[in-house]
Amino acid sequence: MDKSGARVREMFRQIAPRYDAMNHLLSVNIDRLWRRQAVNRLRVRDQNPILDVCTGTGDLALAIKKRHPDVPVVGSDFCFAMLQIAHAKDADRGVDFLEADAQHLPFPDHQFQCVTVAFGLRNVADTDRGLAEMMRVCQPGGQVMVLEFSTPTLPLLKQSYGFYFRHVLPRVGQWFARNDKSAYQYLPESVGQFPSGQALLDRMTAVGLVDTRAKQLTCGVATIYEGSKPA
Repeated sequence: MDKSGARVREMFRQIAPRYDAMNHLLSVNIDRLWRRQAVNRLRVRDQNPILDVCTGTGDLALAIKKRHPDVPVVGSDFCFAMLQIAHAKDADRGVDFLEADAQHLPFPDHQFQCVTVAFGLRNVADTDRGLAEMMRVCQPGGQVMVLEFSTPTLPLLKQSYGFYFRHVLPRVGQWFARNDKSAYQYLPESVGQFPSGQALLDRMTAVGLVDTRAKQLTCGVATIYEGSKPA
């Protein structure tokens, strides 16, 4: 599967105007609940900044800012078209959105008390490099969190979810997005190839994170992964 930066950036540029509507429709709005649960699990200790990488149209960054209005929040993404939508949604200009590659974050070491990513790490060409960058810019004792799709464990749900993901979602998404780069065919492929469960926790441990854990959401359709940077 082609996960080159140029291909992924162009794909998201094309679907950006319909991205939010399609996400909420295809997930039956459950994606909003998943982000809310991720925000609930953030360990915000003080007023040091929080970074959301691969922020897309900014939903998680904006949800964090709404919960913690006195904490600076930065949202970064390498697709400018997505950031334009994020900026338009942020009427109060409470979040600083900027264009940046998750594999080469333009921040000094140890800057953010929490570093998050929602449904974006699987789009990074080098997963380990993305995790290492999140770890690098996180403060000692700070939290790194990944919210990502995963595979349900219940047999019946796993089969029906697999059918929906492989056959229904790509067709409906493609029809609405009218995207010739097959963005919604890319989605099940990227989820299928992305490490999940213990495999992702092992990668988080490999870059130096400690106290790693995973919490399944909606019977395993999505998972929140957490780790801490050693103090």
